[in-house]
Amino acid sequence: MEKIGVLMTNPMFNYLEQELSTRFNLFKLWTQPCKTKFFQENSSYIKAVVGNTKCGADAELIDLLPNLEIVATYSVGLDKIDLNKCKDKGVRVVNTPDVLTDDVADVAVGLVLAVLRRVCECDGFVKSGKWKNGDFGLGAKLSGKSVGIVGLGRIGSAIAKRVEAFGCSVGYNCRSQKPQANYKYHANIVDLAANSQILIVACALTEETHQIVNRKVLDALGPNGILVNIGRGAHVDEPELVSALLEGRLAGAGLDVYENEPEVPEQLLGLNNVVLLPHVGSDTEETCKAMADLVIENLEAHFSNNPLLTPVI
Repeated sequence: MEKIGVLMTNPMFNYLEQELSTRFNLFKLWTQPCKTKFFQENSSYIKAVVGNTKCGADAELIDLLPNLEIVATYSVGLDKIDLNKCKDKGVRVVNTPDVLTDDVADVAVGLVLAVLRRVCECDGFVKSGKWKNGDFGLGAKLSGKSVGIVGLGRIGSAIAKRVEAFGCSVGYNCRSQKPQANYKYHANIVDLAANSQILIVACALTEETHQIVNRKVLDALGPNGILVNIGRGAHVDEPELVSALLEGRLAGAGLDVYENEPEVPEQLLGLNNVVLLPHVGSDTEETCKAMADLVIENLEAHFSNNPLLTPVI
């Protein structure tokens, strides 16, 4: 398989790069000083693209690769791939579901606890020596609170199970009610927010869910509410979120994702009631390796004419 050309769009997990280099003829797009020349010389050799949440396969890239057969994303999310173009061109698409569910769900609950119990503030309080001058202020408890989850897929369901262990009541909003779920369904996200003390965004990014958390949702969540986003940055209207936090219309937020990563709204950086992570929801050694292995296994299955492990298209 070393003769099969695979294009990697941007740096990812070193193990993934090494394994791709071992099995295929790997092209690293970010190392090319002249993209135009690169595609003129190599486009016909490339049969697979490996992307992620930062850079996937848009229509322009797909059109540049006449012999492209498969796009593999090192992620669950598909928003960086032009799925319609792939369908039109007969290009297969695979992602890495399931293997990262637990890690992302863990981070979601971790963000909730960090905001409510003021974990980052506490850390700074101790390290700065301020504890010697008096006790730290009070936080808020998670146990028993009402939690609304936007998107009850694999990750949303895993989050629900975790917060249930804290004695929380769970409600959810998604495209349709899930009969197997023993949680209260809200057909309208505003209603979900109005009935939640904590709102966790865990849905896929689509045209319908773009900025699904807007001013109406934030106001419904209210001045005692907490927003946590481990989905995609574009799920939230960031200027409205900033305004709600600055004006006291929202109690706090925990964010792992942002609309223009790695750029983060500057106003958020100085807020003690906001906990910010650099999009690391699935970033553990164990899960990154499992995701990389799944990418490799899908590519090898495709080029061996075997069924794909996690097909999207």
